[in-house]
Amino acid sequence: MEPKKERTILHVDMDAYFASVEQKSNPLLRGKPIVICGNPEGRSVVSTSSYEARAWGVKTGMMLWQAKKACPQVILIQCDPDKYVETSLKLHRIYQEFTPVVEVFSIDESFLDITGTERLFGNPLQVAKRIKKKIKEEVGLTCSVGIASTKLLAKLASDINKPDGLFWLKDEKVPGFLKDLSISEICGIGPRLTFHLNKLGIHTCGELSRYPVELLENKFGKVGIALHRMALGLDEGPVLLAREDEKVKSVGHSITLPEDTYNLETAKKYLLSLCEQVARRLRRKYYKGKTVFLFIRFPDFSDFSRQKTIIKFTDDDREIYQSALSILEKINIESLGLRLIGVSVTNLVKGTDQLSLFPDEWRKQILLAAMDKVNDRYGEFTLTWGRLMYQAKPVSILTPAWRPDKHVKKFKFALDFPQRS
Repeated sequence: MEPKKERTILHVDMDAYFASVEQKSNPLLRGKPIVICGNPEGRSVVSTSSYEARAWGVKTGMMLWQAKKACPQVILIQCDPDKYVETSLKLHRIYQEFTPVVEVFSIDESFLDITGTERLFGNPLQVAKRIKKKIKEEVGLTCSVGIASTKLLAKLASDINKPDGLFWLKDEKVPGFLKDLSISEICGIGPRLTFHLNKLGIHTCGELSRYPVELLENKFGKVGIALHRMALGLDEGPVLLAREDEKVKSVGHSITLPEDTYNLETAKKYLLSLCEQVARRLRRKYYKGKTVFLFIRFPDFSDFSRQKTIIKFTDDDREIYQSALSILEKINIESLGLRLIGVSVTNLVKGTDQLSLFPDEWRKQILLAAMDKVNDRYGEFTLTWGRLMYQAKPVSILTPAWRPDKHVKKFKFALDFPQRS
């Protein structure tokens, strides 16, 4: 029996992706500190900043006023999803020239399993250099590539020498590489888990690998075993191909208002707009849901959330809206105020779409299908409900769950509903 061949995985990470795309399309922005955000005139946050802005301390997630304070000369650019999607699709086609096994981790990151491609393209270092060269020549952007035997290690390697970096983390170098690496650098160990590990005196991967695995399991359950393996760089996870039938657990959207509102009618308009976006995404993938979840953030940054389960599965904006509204109306918006509002639908089923035998239901389905067709062709909110006619359209920002197989031209997603930690 032949020994199992060691895998070779690349992690390709585009450098300051959104900002780089904007600088490439507009030469006047090159070499200048720029920030990509939702709404330059509103209370948006930094989605991506150019390296020129990062030199001034501008970071992803900052409020715009913080970015302006850190870098007074920063240029604010509104996010252009179609432009970034078009570029990402070009990148995806380049990756597939070297291997069919490509996992799109996000719009600017991908894993490539190049195991067994040596006879076609050379050793892993040569493959990585060819990919970087092709991206530079055909797309005009730079990327950083990490090479390793696992996805976890390849992602860590791609962060070395950014931007325009290239690093091959060979197995024999892994223990020394991980020894003093902060646990917060590991993909999958977030701030909350880092906090709890720090309380145990664990700050580095070396310390985590030496910590008794039995104690980790007692405190964190199965996650504790996974943490021990991660600290050793062990990861058997395969590079996953995008699948149309992958399980979707929820569909949601949220929006931070341009300014706090204490007006219930204003809150209702934002709620209806969000419900319309959620319902359109459900219908696009032939999903229906029964549980509507409402998330509210007040001006003092305190949160409120409630859910309501309805009798039948639905993909109708108005039914989702009525369920969410029944929760919203129990909140004293006039006194508490509203900063952020989000709606998601869970408890999903797929493939239940069929024309109703009842005339009223039949007409509703025909109407929604007609609205979807118009908006798919001409852009989001081209055709919408009357009460939204005089409201500014929500700023379109790509969902973190974007995949090449899920993109439809002219359909712009807002940010996915935030997961609470």
